[in-house]
Amino acid sequence: MRRPFNEWTFTHMNWLMPTERVPRGEAHRPLRHDPQPMDLTYRFEDRDYSIEDLHRRTFTTAFVVLRQGMVVHECYPGAFAGPRSRMQLFSVSKSVTSMLLGIALAEGAIDSVKDRVTDYLPSFGDTAYAENTLADLLDMSSGVGDREDWDVPDSGIKRFEQAVMGGGNVAQVVRAAPRTAAPGQRFNYSTFDAQVIGWILESATGMSLAAYATKRLWSAIGAERDAFYWLTRARPRTAIGAGSFNATARDVARLGLLMAHDGAIADRQIVPRDWVRRSRGSDQPHLAVGALGPSGYDHYGYANQWWTLGGMAFDAFTAVGVHGQYLFVDSSADVVIVKCSAWPTQDDERRDRETITALRRIADHFA
Repeated sequence: MRRPFNEWTFTHMNWLMPTERVPRGEAHRPLRHDPQPMDLTYRFEDRDYSIEDLHRRTFTTAFVVLRQGMVVHECYPGAFAGPRSRMQLFSVSKSVTSMLLGIALAEGAIDSVKDRVTDYLPSFGDTAYAENTLADLLDMSSGVGDREDWDVPDSGIKRFEQAVMGGGNVAQVVRAAPRTAAPGQRFNYSTFDAQVIGWILESATGMSLAAYATKRLWSAIGAERDAFYWLTRARPRTAIGAGSFNATARDVARLGLLMAHDGAIADRQIVPRDWVRRSRGSDQPHLAVGALGPSGYDHYGYANQWWTLGGMAFDAFTAVGVHGQYLFVDSSADVVIVKCSAWPTQDDERRDRETITALRRIADHFA
């Protein structure tokens, strides 16, 4: 996971972990190309930087910009990245899981976000999650677990990672998380919450996460390549709906295009329109931009497993993964940007803030 090795790791997860394929559909829908110059600058900390500076300063490996559904810019600065490389997306996977949950609601596999976790996972009745609704988990407001800290050796997220990679019992780690706040009252970024959502989806649909993603999402977006989830080492193997989805940058951009266009592609509604709009922003005060507290950066709000960026219309929002993975969507500008990276650390507030500043500048430029 350290540089420079992680550039290889983040494009070869299928060499390192068990996987389950998410096959592309029979109908491939090519993205049109309309290359545009990217000779713009963004201002960060009282200095002007170019997009080339952004890639150098934030270790970009893949970068795709869509405007009105067309590729206007694409580059792969990473040593092992290219148009066919499946990128490790980390917590961008959470936003994909949210899209799948919206689809499951629309087709009736899940009744309501007001349903309780135990309606789908009865075995969680003796855990802190017994009190929670799906809505609590979607907004990272379950009140379960401590702050997610990668630098503390025995933190919940480190024990989760060790169980996933080392063959431990992942469910046992999640089930042991303590209640630290009342449900629905406090934002606390939680991989555990997103992982429970993935298990709920599998229970409700009777399908693995990869199989459901294939049937309801990936086969419908015109993807160029198969995607995959990598799985836990221990059996029964399970996908990490909170962080193990891998796909090409172009295909991730197709997901962003779906969200930019209210969940529809070519007049076919894939993700419910109301679900997309729910993902753009929340009216709950504790989820507003700047109100997330120590578990979120000041330039973000949160809603429905997406990071929100404010504004009256909630038009710009983004999926974010550790080590610098982004799926940025600006609906009003009809701009989608995918940025994959290989940061030397999982989190970095300054690099994140610089990246968001640059992505918003690009969207404004093309708008």
